[in-house]
Amino acid sequence: MWKNPSEYFTTTTKTFFQRHKGEVNSCAISPDYNLILTCSDDSRIYIWESKTGVLQHKVTGHKGPVKSCCFSPNGSLFASSSHDCSVRIWRVDNADCLHVLTDHCKSVETVCFSPDSTHLLSAGWDRSAILWEVKSGQNVKTFHGHTDVIQCSAFSTTGSSIATGSWDYTVRLWNLQSDGPVRILKGHRGNVSCVCFSVSGMLASGSWDKTIRVWNTNKGSLIFLLKGHCGWLRSLSFSRDGILLASTGHDKMVRLWDCEKGKCIKILKRMIDMVHTCSFSPSGTLILAGSAGLYQS
Repeated sequence: MWKNPSEYFTTTTKTFFQRHKGEVNSCAISPDYNLILTCSDDSRIYIWESKTGVLQHKVTGHKGPVKSCCFSPNGSLFASSSHDCSVRIWRVDNADCLHVLTDHCKSVETVCFSPDSTHLLSAGWDRSAILWEVKSGQNVKTFHGHTDVIQCSAFSTTGSSIATGSWDYTVRLWNLQSDGPVRILKGHRGNVSCVCFSVSGMLASGSWDKTIRVWNTNKGSLIFLLKGHCGWLRSLSFSRDGILLASTGHDKMVRLWDCEKGKCIKILKRMIDMVHTCSFSPSGTLILAGSAGLYQS
């Protein structure tokens, strides 16, 4: 377990969660840090007690690999997206499915909640992003514009905009408060595989070109170009204060970046396979990472 929100991150303990029978594609920590959510190519979603590693729920329903999962910020719900072209919204307390959302016509690669937990965004192989109302499960708006697969998405911390990253090498910023022009961020030379907002409004994007770009979203300008990974980027996560950025990829390591200085301050090398996903705990003192071969906290 990697602990301490500074350049002095150290490995204090390790807990392995190894019941999935396929690659772990996504992981999330509940807002109160009591639960850990994982999803896998085995078509299942698992909910674990974070302190004990006890499997609390084995959630089934999807008919294909589960590509993405996340908790709602209020902690009462979680969502999942799958290769079976569906998005599902579930209750945390009993793992009951509330909605099955089926407007996508191809694999759904990414799903995320708005900061107020009232809306959900999903996107994938059909090149569209769909905004859903959580309570009703209704399609509120569909966003078009990317010319290839959308692999990643994120809400800004204010909920006023969303970002989508695509295999067309671009990131698109969509304003939810107006019908103004979409801001298109260009510069990556490979598929954009992960995006993440900081509390200060910065946007980080990671790519198969092995780089991370940190953007000023107001101006659409580049703040930092971060190099160091020697494999495709798979996941990004900002600490709650927005100072640290964690990144993972195919090079089997987690890197920690200082986003005030634009430099790598720590490399965590305890993973034994490519690292598909990472997430800071709400307190910012712990990092969770999930890999192809196992799942580690």
